[in-house]
Amino acid sequence: MDAHAHHADLGHEHVTPLSVYFGIFGGLMALTAITVAVAWLNLGSLNILVALGVAVFKASLVVLYFMHLKYSSKLTWIVVGAGLFWLMILLGILMADYLTRGWLPSPTIVH
Repeated sequence: MDAHAHHADLGHEHVTPLSVYFGIFGGLMALTAITVAVAWLNLGSLNILVALGVAVFKASLVVLYFMHLKYSSKLTWIVVGAGLFWLMILLGILMADYLTRGWLPSPTIVH
């Protein structure tokens, strides 16, 4: 078996150009500056939504490019999707607990 046939058996490996990494890094730095700038603005309740939106976008860039998810197999995508689905379940349980805490009166301590 020659080297080319052996490489074909291992699957296709994608080589990302260095310029893409520098571009993603520049984008992450710009998004960090946006996050800091928005923190100084008074947007009311939108501050947290904008900050979380930028954070999710930055995390997506890191996972897709620096962790090489963009060029991974379908199985890897399924595992990441299952992890995100599990995170949504846990956050849903957390919010259900937090939002229903005022439904019952606080217990009183009797001495």
